[in-house]
Amino acid sequence: VQLQASGGGLVQAGASLRLSCAASGRTFSSYVMGWFHQAPGKKREFVAAISRSGGSTYYADSVKGRFTISRDNAKSTVYLQMNSLKPEDTAVYYCAAKGDGSLTFMAYDYWGQGTQVTVSS
Repeated sequence: VQLQASGGGLVQAGASLRLSCAASGRTFSSYVMGWFHQAPGKKREFVAAISRSGGSTYYADSVKGRFTISRDNAKSTVYLQMNSLKPEDTAVYYCAAKGDGSLTFMAYDYWGQGTQVTVSS
């Protein structure tokens, strides 16, 4: 599966952004989808994941209550709605897909190219 993330940008603290990740190739609904981010000089970190049907989600503690992951299987797209953005959310955001069905932060098989999110104070 090929993944293309978009929607990043430069915003002020407190603002909102919605990231999108469009998938092509094999059946989108057969993959658990996740979002990760990587800040300069830091390791890539898990942000959120969503089950194949969209019925279950899983978030990193740092984004709970501010970010919402969702998916539209008919459009082969996963979204990350980011509200109340903070400067520490500044990073490149990547979408990823995993085929084993488990809703975790590990063992993702496919990765998109990343989209930059910059939050100014």
